[in-house]
Amino acid sequence: MSCQYFQHCEHGADTFTVMMPKLTFGRGCLVEAGTRALTWGMKRIALFADPALVNGVYVNTVANSLKQANIDFAIFSDIRIEPDDATVISAAKFLSDGSFNGVISVGGGSTIDTAKAGMAYSLYPAEFLDYFGPPIGAGQPIPGPLLPHLACPTTSGTGSECTSVSVIRINDLNCKFVIGSPYMLPSEALVDPVCTQTLPANIVASTGFDLLCHAIECYTARAYTRWDRIEDPRKRPLLQGANPWSDMAASKALDIVGKYIVRGVADAEDSEAMDNLMWGATLAGMAFGNSGTHLPHAMSYGVTHLMSDITTDGYQVESPFVPHGFSVVVSAPSIFRYMAEGAPERHLQAANYLGADMTDATPNDAGEIVAKRIIELMKGTSAPNGLSGVGFDIDDVKAMSESSIRQARAIANAPKVANQADIESIYADAISYW
Repeated sequence: MSCQYFQHCEHGADTFTVMMPKLTFGRGCLVEAGTRALTWGMKRIALFADPALVNGVYVNTVANSLKQANIDFAIFSDIRIEPDDATVISAAKFLSDGSFNGVISVGGGSTIDTAKAGMAYSLYPAEFLDYFGPPIGAGQPIPGPLLPHLACPTTSGTGSECTSVSVIRINDLNCKFVIGSPYMLPSEALVDPVCTQTLPANIVASTGFDLLCHAIECYTARAYTRWDRIEDPRKRPLLQGANPWSDMAASKALDIVGKYIVRGVADAEDSEAMDNLMWGATLAGMAFGNSGTHLPHAMSYGVTHLMSDITTDGYQVESPFVPHGFSVVVSAPSIFRYMAEGAPERHLQAANYLGADMTDATPNDAGEIVAKRIIELMKGTSAPNGLSGVGFDIDDVKAMSESSIRQARAIANAPKVANQADIESIYADAISYW
């Protein structure tokens, strides 16, 4: 608590809040789904399942566990990777029509996020943008509790099982935005690393870079003490800036991803690597669920907004599609070159956790050291070479900056102010790295 980064300042926040669900981690723990559902009084469950997994072993494991516990359930699998408002509306109708008193989600972040948001609109119908923050929404809070929710992630990246937010594409705006509420935090999580051993290499890479960026953005985010103090605890933001709790989770997540992402991408049957990456993703979810991300995630929305004529190996999604982790990491080296002078010591510490070569490192070197280490990991996993690797060139940077500047909260959570011209310059620097 004595870290200078969190030194209190006049009118700044002087408290931070930690939120996370009850969590069970370990190989084979999906078989506990039925017993754990009983502890929440679940009698009829909406089982949200990734459409690619709905007939597979992991959903079957959960379904059989529910049958053994004599719990009734119905499956919803009409889920879009990178869910949109149409997906959520469909999920809300399914929930409203089904007389459910509990939810289980089995899949990646898209599945878990769909379950969270679907419950909100099923239980508390509203105009779709009402629960999103300005400038695109009305900023209305979700009025009350959702159903008990047991989240079972099957990828090692999003950490959605540990967060109170859901990321949804608004089709009319052709861009993703965040909806958040304390009520959206899953009641419990079952994190079974066995689920990752059948993932294609590119999915391990993309989700691993989401893990990496969650962790480093949390660790380098604006300190919670630099946000204005809000007296009413009910009105304080969920994503409160870097704090001692998020530091603890994010630093360990950085250590894990630096050691294991290349191994995990090379061999999904490397159980040591995959188990550690799954734990790292959960830790990073704990971190960003209590601090928030910043510029890499904000600028990823410019990528997914304006992408065209591109697909990614390992993902059975029609063009245009760039998976979330790649959309975040392609700009990250350029971003941290720019951001590091806002908190150089923090960036040096983050680089050290990530396994960078720290020989003769000084605070003035922080941005380049972080950028170099991320680029090493990108090369080692055959990730896209910057924005050019996902179909963009210098002529696109202005439009991308105009799109990303709408992500006001995430941009404000960065350790250094970035305006639209800065973001355009960062995109230009991120066209390619090697």
